[in-house]
Parts: sequence; C-alpha cells; structure tokens
Amino acid sequence: MPAGFWESDASFPCASPQESAGTTGSRSMLIPFSMKNCFQLLCNHKVPAAGFKNTVKSGLILQSVSNDVYQNLAVEDWIHDHMNLESKSVLFFWRNSPSVVIGRHQNPWQECNLNLMRQEGIKLSRRRSGGGTVYHDMGNINLTFFTTKNKYDRMENLKLIVRALNAVQPQLDVQATKRFDLLLDGQFKISGTASKIGRTTAYHHCTLLCSTDGTFLSSSLKSPYQGIKSNATASIPSVVKNLLEKDPTLTCEVLVNAVAAEYAAYHQIDHHINLINPEDETLFPGISRKTKELQTWEWIYGRTPKFSVNTSFTVLYEQSHLEIKVFINIKNGRIEICNIEAPDHWLPVEICDKLNSGLTGSKFCPTETSMVTNTLLRTCPQDHKLHSKWNILCEKIKEIM
Repeated sequence: MPAGFWESDASFPCASPQESAGTTGSRSMLIPFSMKNCFQLLCNHKVPAAGFKNTVKSGLILQSVSNDVYQNLAVEDWIHDHMNLESKSVLFFWRNSPSVVIGRHQNPWQECNLNLMRQEGIKLSRRRSGGGTVYHDMGNINLTFFTTKNKYDRMENLKLIVRALNAVQPQLDVQATKRFDLLLDGQFKISGTASKIGRTTAYHHCTLLCSTDGTFLSSSLKSPYQGIKSNATASIPSVVKNLLEKDPTLTCEVLVNAVAAEYAAYHQIDHHINLINPEDETLFPGISRKTKELQTWEWIYGRTPKFSVNTSFTVLYEQSHLEIKVFINIKNGRIEICNIEAPDHWLPVEICDKLNSGLTGSKFCPTETSMVTNTLLRTCPQDHKLHSKWNILCEKIKEIM
C-alpha cells in the first residue's frame, strides 16, 4: 500500500479531534519588526525597486509554529499566490499533528482508511499539488522550496537535502532517484516529492521521515474499501524507514537545522530560521479564508474525480446468509446513481427503491447517509422486524463510505 510519501507529478501544472495539538492560538508577533518589513517587501506590493534590493536578501527561511495541516497548507498557497520570488527564494519548514494528505487529483476512499482515521482523530486534507498520499505526524518534516517557475529545480533541492544529511552524518547512504525520491541504503524511502507550477511561480515540497509512527502510517494508508473503479491518480507502494532508526541522533530539530544551514550557505544568507504564525492576518492578509477553504467537505471530498463502487456484502439474519448488491456512481463527492439490491423476500422492493432514491444526490459519507436513512425510516410502517432489517442494511452501507 502507499508508503506515505508524495510522488513527483509534473503533469499537473496548476494544479491530509478537529483541533490539532500544538496549534499556537493567536500569537502574531513572532517575527521581529525589521524582518516583518523585509518579509512584506517580498509580496507583490508596489514598492520602489531600490528599496526592495537594499532590504531583502536573496533568500528566506521560515518555520511554522502551527501543527495544523490546514493552516500550513494555507501558508503554501499564500506564499505561492502573493510573494514576489523573482530574485528571492523561500524555504518553508512545517510539521503536523497526525494527518493524511492526498494529492489534488486523488480519491481518498482509494488511498486511506477513512473509518480508522475518524476513530483515531487523524485529519484528512487535500493539497493543491498532484502526486500521491502521505501520512504526517510530528516525526515527519515537510519542506517547501519556493522559486520562480524558471528557477524551479527539484533535483537541486534534493541534492541540497542530501548534503545536509551528510553534513551531520557522513556515513549515511542517501541518494536522490529519477522519481525525485530520497532512498536510504538504496532501498528505504525517506522522502517523496510533489510540486505545483504556476504561471510565474512554483514550489516543490517534500517529506523527510525522522521518527514517524510506522503503525499509524501503514494502517491509515491502507484502504479497506472494495469494488472502487476510478481514474484518480494512485499512490505507488514503497518500503520506508525512519532516519532515527538509522541514527538516534537524527532528531527532527537536528535535521531542520542542518537543512537550514545548507540552504543558507547555498543562497549566501544568514543561517536564521524565522518563526511564523499561520493565523497572523497582519503578515498573511486573507490567509484565514484559505485555511477555511482547505477544511471544507467540498474541497477535501468533493474534488474527488468521478468514481463508482460495485460491491456486495452478506448479512446474517435469523441464521441465514443473505447477499446485498451495491452499485453507486459518485460525482463531486455526491451520489449520482444508487442501486442497492436486497433479496425481496427479506426486504420489500419498494423499501429498497425508497432507499435508492433517498440517497441519490446526497454526500457519499456515513454522516449524511445516517441522516437520510433515519428520515426515511420514519416513513416506514411501524414493523419491528422491518426496522431491524433496515438498520442492518444501512449500517453495512455506511461501512463502504
């Protein structure tokens, strides 16, 4: 199953408890005033060219103080949309509480175990770049390299990370591949790549596995759903390993500082990591709107490419095994066609027809299905056996969502 790393995907040029632990609240003055002025000059505001050149150096290193996946993805969007990167570049470090991040063109039902994630409070998010699915937690470092479209160079960025790793541990055997992954000892994937290339600006982001929970990584990214047919981008399985397993001194803090130092040396800037708060509207005007959009059901699920589910399951009722057939077409995350067939001697045809018509047009999710089925149940005859069968059927249907 997917290894939890973003795959390179250059074919999409323009193109995952609800409150995360570690979110910092309303702290908004983490950046020194002089640096804040410098940062704002990087944005697409009309400022004198001479002042821009005299104030801003050739690169900037940022690190988020938030562990919320939606806030950090919003920072990526904001920098891509608002910063002038013509003669400057930006490196952005961020880490998240447990989350699964799918690519822009992926199907979450194919990529992850949504039921498990709901039970464990693991967030699901969809990023704006293409590629495969990744599991994030505090043992995973995310790095985003921002440049102009003309200066975009994924391999150069990966070589920079390799140099940083070798600087702290010369014995590490880490190599970049043609797929823009990083392999440890020639076989274990420790980093994968995705990107977004806009009209004039671009970013390349990648992961770096330090001490991620391997159990949650593998279980979250193992889809239990059967019978899905989709043209969505599929993740590629890989064998992974934490850098901390190779060397216990390679903590997230050590790795962040090492990459920052190498980036600073490459761009001839001060080795200084500037902390930013993604909730700071004075620094990122309009960013709360971007964050909210990334949290919506319409973006996370509704942007899934059209797909179908063709499956069946058995129910045990009064010592009999009965087969239930299900065919559902889903478009924009909503049920477009619904055909659930149960043996008519078990459940009357008119009841199944009522269920099919009731679910058509609703969101393909267990919460909305519960609302629809509970409403329909109140219209059924007050028959205890019939209600029992209805409940069994509806619970089974929610399991495929």
